[in-house]
Amino acid sequence: MMKIAEVFHPPEDALWRMVKQCGVDHVVGSFGGAWDKDRTPGEAPWSYGPLKRLKQAYENGGFELAVIESRPPMNKIKLGLPGRKEEIENVIELIRNMGKLKIPVWCYEWMAGFNWQRTDKAIPSRGGALVTGFDINDVPENSLTEFGVVSEEALWTNLGFFLRKIVPIAEEANVKLAMHPDDPPLSPVRGIGRIMRSIENYQRLLDLVPSPVNGIALCQGNFTLMTDDLPGAIRHFGGQKKIFFVHFRDVKGTPQQFVETFHDDGQTDMAECMRAYRDIGYHGVCRPDHVPTMEGDNNDRPGYSSIGRLFAIGYIKGLIDAVYSE
Repeated sequence: MMKIAEVFHPPEDALWRMVKQCGVDHVVGSFGGAWDKDRTPGEAPWSYGPLKRLKQAYENGGFELAVIESRPPMNKIKLGLPGRKEEIENVIELIRNMGKLKIPVWCYEWMAGFNWQRTDKAIPSRGGALVTGFDINDVPENSLTEFGVVSEEALWTNLGFFLRKIVPIAEEANVKLAMHPDDPPLSPVRGIGRIMRSIENYQRLLDLVPSPVNGIALCQGNFTLMTDDLPGAIRHFGGQKKIFFVHFRDVKGTPQQFVETFHDDGQTDMAECMRAYRDIGYHGVCRPDHVPTMEGDNNDRPGYSSIGRLFAIGYIKGLIDAVYSE
């Protein structure tokens, strides 16, 4: 059965307690931050000691660390720039340490230059809740001059080089590599190509370096913008045992123009998606992502409101109970 996880940093706070009160026992972790007072100067947050303390901090709060959704710097790897060897060595250190600590999944991405993009982070939604959105018409046309124009084929070449170095390490460490999609799944954006943006490209990823550890972080908000049949995509990749991690969320619109939504108010049949996960035998974690900011909360962290998470957890728990009892 699919398990629900949430994402937050140590130390324990009101959000930790609320999530535990909801019956959530798994966490998606991010390394780094000022909480780790024992990290020595110059010690990387992906080193063994800091990762061990991170895992212990979550376990002390009653959570199992199921996924690391944080990365060392990787831009030189993606762009094929001098210094990528050192960045790859840092990724290797992270994966080996995750293996030693039995942290099973690393969620990474291949967005060069900049990460997920929104053009508005306070769009009024149902009942006045605030959501984020994207409109390509509001994106500057100029390229990011420090990188110049980056082609999709260059990104594929660099991804192949990276996977051929990393996959054998991940196999040895028994750590699964879950590739997160481009957000939005659109190319190019400001002159930078994006390749993790279609069902076909995800299959190309899996075929690029075939391995039991080379797989997918299926972020539904992005995948539903790639296909009119998201449950079919779940079955396609799940049938290959390639879905390692799920972001359970929804949107309305197209890759060029969309808004985030409440889990029960988007364009996707969420119950059919849950049935697809059930049918493929997915037993990993999902986490709510990019939730609306609701009444009584602030919009300091758009997409990560505590009350919005509360709604999402309850919705997903109900969906799991209903679908798995059919």
